[in-house]
Amino acid sequence: MLNDDYTPMEFVVVVIQEFFGKDRESATQIMLKIHLDGKGVCGVYSQDVAATKVEQVLDAARQAGHPLQCVSEPVD
Repeated sequence: MLNDDYTPMEFVVVVIQEFFGKDRESATQIMLKIHLDGKGVCGVYSQDVAATKVEQVLDAARQAGHPLQCVSEPVD
């Protein structure tokens, strides 16, 4: 997930909990990493599952009116 200056931190935490199955504490830590480092890893999945999760996050952000971006990248 990528940081932006507009999406509320609480929305990011909820999205991480909902789509990546993290508890509130883990989701908050991931959100802070995204906020501080510009991006953060929410999970490692097969290519198909990752693509689905990216679309779910983008749809949720769009419906909520937030510019949140989510991408999938191959793991080395």
